[in-house]
Amino acid sequence: MHSTYLGDWIYSSATEIIGTPVAIGGALAFKASDFKTCSQSGFCRRGRALAARAQESEASWNSPYSIEPSSLSLAPHQSAFTAHVKSSIYPSVKFSLDVRIHEDGVVRVRMDEVDGLHKRYDQAAQWALVEEPSVHRDIRWTVGKTNAKAVYGPKKDTEIVVDFNPLKLTLFRGGKEQVVLNGRGLLHMEHFRTKEVSQPEEHIEAGEQTVLKVDSAAWFEGGSQDAWWDETFSTWTDSKPKGPESLSLDITFPNHAHVYGIPQHATDLSLPSTSGPDAKYTDPFRLYNADVFEYLADSPVSLYGSIPLMHAHSAQSTVAVFNALASEAWIDIAHTEKKGVETHWISESGILDVFLLPGPTPEDVFAQYARLTGATPLPAHWALAYHQCRWNYVSSDDVRGVQKRFDDEDFPVDVFWLDIEYAEDHKYFMWNKKTFPDPVEMTQDVEAIERKMVVIIDPHLKRANDYPVYQRASDLGILVKPKSGEGEYEGWCWPGSSSWIDFFHPGSWDFWTSLFKTKAIEGQWSWTESTDHVGIWNDMNEPSVFNGPEITMPKDNVHYGGWEHRDVHNINGMLFSNHTYQAAAARTDPPRRPFVLTRSFYAGSQRFGAMWTGDNLGTWEHMAVGIKMVLANGLGGMPFAGSDVGGFFGNPEPEMLVRWYVVGAFSPFFRAHAHIDTKRREPYLLDEPYKSILRDILRLRYSMLPVWYTAFRETSATGVPILRPQYMMFPKDEAGFSIDDQYYIGSSGLLVKPVTQKGAKEASIYLAEDQVYYDYFTHHAYRGSPKGRFITVPADLHEIPLLVRGGSIVPTRERPRRSSPLMKHDPFTLHVALDTTGNARGELYLDDGETYAHALGDMVWRGLVAETQGKGKGRTVRIASVDLAAGGTGVGVYDPLNEFARSVGEVRVEKVVVVGLGTKPLSVVLENGKELEWEYTPGTGSEKEGQPGVLVVKDPAMSVAEDWAIIVKL
Repeated sequence: MHSTYLGDWIYSSATEIIGTPVAIGGALAFKASDFKTCSQSGFCRRGRALAARAQESEASWNSPYSIEPSSLSLAPHQSAFTAHVKSSIYPSVKFSLDVRIHEDGVVRVRMDEVDGLHKRYDQAAQWALVEEPSVHRDIRWTVGKTNAKAVYGPKKDTEIVVDFNPLKLTLFRGGKEQVVLNGRGLLHMEHFRTKEVSQPEEHIEAGEQTVLKVDSAAWFEGGSQDAWWDETFSTWTDSKPKGPESLSLDITFPNHAHVYGIPQHATDLSLPSTSGPDAKYTDPFRLYNADVFEYLADSPVSLYGSIPLMHAHSAQSTVAVFNALASEAWIDIAHTEKKGVETHWISESGILDVFLLPGPTPEDVFAQYARLTGATPLPAHWALAYHQCRWNYVSSDDVRGVQKRFDDEDFPVDVFWLDIEYAEDHKYFMWNKKTFPDPVEMTQDVEAIERKMVVIIDPHLKRANDYPVYQRASDLGILVKPKSGEGEYEGWCWPGSSSWIDFFHPGSWDFWTSLFKTKAIEGQWSWTESTDHVGIWNDMNEPSVFNGPEITMPKDNVHYGGWEHRDVHNINGMLFSNHTYQAAAARTDPPRRPFVLTRSFYAGSQRFGAMWTGDNLGTWEHMAVGIKMVLANGLGGMPFAGSDVGGFFGNPEPEMLVRWYVVGAFSPFFRAHAHIDTKRREPYLLDEPYKSILRDILRLRYSMLPVWYTAFRETSATGVPILRPQYMMFPKDEAGFSIDDQYYIGSSGLLVKPVTQKGAKEASIYLAEDQVYYDYFTHHAYRGSPKGRFITVPADLHEIPLLVRGGSIVPTRERPRRSSPLMKHDPFTLHVALDTTGNARGELYLDDGETYAHALGDMVWRGLVAETQGKGKGRTVRIASVDLAAGGTGVGVYDPLNEFARSVGEVRVEKVVVVGLGTKPLSVVLENGKELEWEYTPGTGSEKEGQPGVLVVKDPAMSVAEDWAIIVKL
């Protein structure tokens, strides 16, 4: 939504915020001084200094950590072991190591301090994982004098080796190093210690000798206690009551030249170096959820979410590392001359809890990560349509007026959004009755046309006795506490004086669920002025605190269990959206699929809804980097993502707005949003020809909703992203590993390259294979090359660089409607794009789009196949629909005549368009012999460039839910 900074506002003596942000281009741009650099962060300084000492020492550097071989203990099933770890610089400090191999080959490595003065935070994985992973039962460790090793995998080509002295873990595949932990000796778990009290200098008489005290750890830790016990940034001092507790770990990918992931950053998809001679940035990539106002379009600065997952890729294999960190972290990346990547992870607190995902393909890595943290659930169908938002639609009448204009101008839309001004004094759930006197009636007016409302609920609660949400939370004692551990933390946000619910506190969970009930609860307040269909927008949940350090909560605040905020900061936002999602689902029995949008996120957030890229600017640079950010979020396991169309700040010119609508129409989450100070820019307000172009773009998105919904089904089952970058589609083609401005939509075969340059008339698209690709609109055929080839396609303002890969069948619904639920009985068009061998495949998935009945087998899931049979004259092309669900849905017994399938039994295929047919058919019939009406436009076959032959089969009237086949005789 929106960000601010204390210095840009005046706070009245009451609790309201006074002032207006400066418009884009004014003084209120990104303020680097509000956020730490590594040099301003004590533990990051210490981590980088450690790496510098190691580099200077070169071959003489050795990690002080080692395993005591006699302590190694194998688990009864022998696929896991524990051992004692000691440090040569602190022999009295004890550490434990736990290494285990999961059923799917993922290796988990945990290290913790034993019997320390305090307990290190060890619950990050607990919040991220779906469940505790099962350990493999058939793997045996071989323990020798210098190491322990285990060989496993279907081909017995995967090996994990744990060296004892110094401690090092290496994952091999085929004898080749894939991932190495502590290979550079940068592992350092700062143990808890007692603060030394400075002693007065002892007077030495003349002639007496003194004994110099030598710091045996100085070669490793450095000679100073840099920010061990307190740290000041700007006007804030972090008290650090537990002293130093950071964790440093080097993770190396010796044979992988590209790394991806660790969202959220505005940067290239293939992550650039932050250290070494080729460093693009001077600072490491930072993971520290923050409310960053007008963020830079090219920067390692941390943004709103943090997923500590990094993929590493080469033409030979793909691997990944999930480093379950909940605290602030910095990650240095260096690309080596030997085509490898060295990374250095420096985090403020917590145990070492690392998961090695062995791949070896991109799809394998996504599946392994999904088994750990879950896949994105199938969303409500309407959530994939177009969302219209701004800060703010100012009244009930304003909402009704916007809806009317959409209808009058014939623009489809599914969702209208309300930002913070709907709430009286920014007391969320509580309507401002002066401007929204009839909230339920207003919502029902929207829902009457099968549309939905989404309303913002932020985490900060106005500290007011007349606000039942705050008052009840205060009475329950479930608010975050200040560093004293007593009372309630008070900070400033939109309402003025605010407090925050501690969602780590189990007592908050049922309370939060109760708030969303739309029916009255005896003796308790609930949101009766709402409906069961309203979606929820969770913003500012990093958390954003206007008068806090780095615009967030002090690190020494206290959460449930006595944990400091520093320990859990990056998880905080996920818990807010997690419990909102569960609360929204619990409004009805049986539950309906809720919609929740979150700004802050962590590993596992994909289970609880969608995200967007935050407060972007209306610039070409932000449009372009938004694509990269959404791609990176998909690689991070959170594919339901998008950026604000048009940019949150500024007034984009019509050309930019048209191009941005294309970016939105080809993003999983498609929402237009704008700042309170921007001009109204609903699509119907533009002059011609821009208005008609936007209408066509929206209609294109709606026609392709079957493609998007089918792609979501696949990602919900496999974890594979919806938007697929080039390296994922062609993992052996090195020329595509850094391409991040074009991408594929699921398994549909659609390849899009949104235009993000002003004045463009054409676009260059990379084709990685010797295959035909067709222009989606004109059918013009382009041919790739075995070594890859760039082609030039027209891209005037009314044109979209959108290709269909030969071998694909794309199902669409071509009848314009006002909202997507009104399309549920509309017929389908099948676009059959023949490959160079005359074949094609596709999928279509349907269910009711609202409930969880699909989990019980109520669905239609069809495989679409086109096969050329025979050669020369007399050959045929058979186009058929087969039931994929019959092959197994994972939901138990499947009935092809299930309730949903019966409900769409009358929905038909009204058109089949076959592209790449170089010969005019002799006949086109159903398999039962019924002749069909058809039309043929002459052209080339699928093996040639140019204008291909196109066959249009008119209204064959086959049921979308049944088996059928069309025979084209040539």
